[in-house]
Amino acid sequence: MAAISSRLVEITVLSAENLQYNRKPLKKNSFVTVRTNLAVTKRYRTGQTDCEGGVPKWNEKIVMEFPAQARNLIVEVQCQNGARTIGAASIPVSDFIGGWVPENYLHFLSYRLRDERGLRNGIVNISVRMKVEEGDE
Repeated sequence: MAAISSRLVEITVLSAENLQYNRKPLKKNSFVTVRTNLAVTKRYRTGQTDCEGGVPKWNEKIVMEFPAQARNLIVEVQCQNGARTIGAASIPVSDFIGGWVPENYLHFLSYRLRDERGLRNGIVNISVRMKVEEGDE
C-alpha cells in the first residue's frame, strides 16, 4: 500500500451565529475562507458572499485537496466591508479523520470563532466528509 500524499475533503460551510463587526451584529456581506494550516501549500477556497441578511448562511460545498501532513483545517469568516477577518477557527484533523466511523462519514461540527485578538466572536457550523475513491471502500 502506497503512502497517501493528499486526499479530497468536502466541506460544507452552513452558517454562523452571533458574529459581530465593530460591536454590532454582522448580518450580511460576509464570506468564508477554508484552508489548511500548511503555509507551503497556499491552498484555500473561498465561499460565496451572504447578501441576504439575518443570520449569515452560506450552505456552500467546497471540495479541496487536503495534504496528508496537514494537521488543521482553518475556517475564517470575513467581512466584505474591507475584507477583514471577523473570526477564525482551527479544526483538528482528528475531529473528522480516524476513530471508529467510516472514512466517508458526514460529520456535522460547530466551532467557536475567535477574532484577531483571540476574543470570542461567534460560532461557525460546517459539515466535513473525506471523499473516498470508489475502489477504496
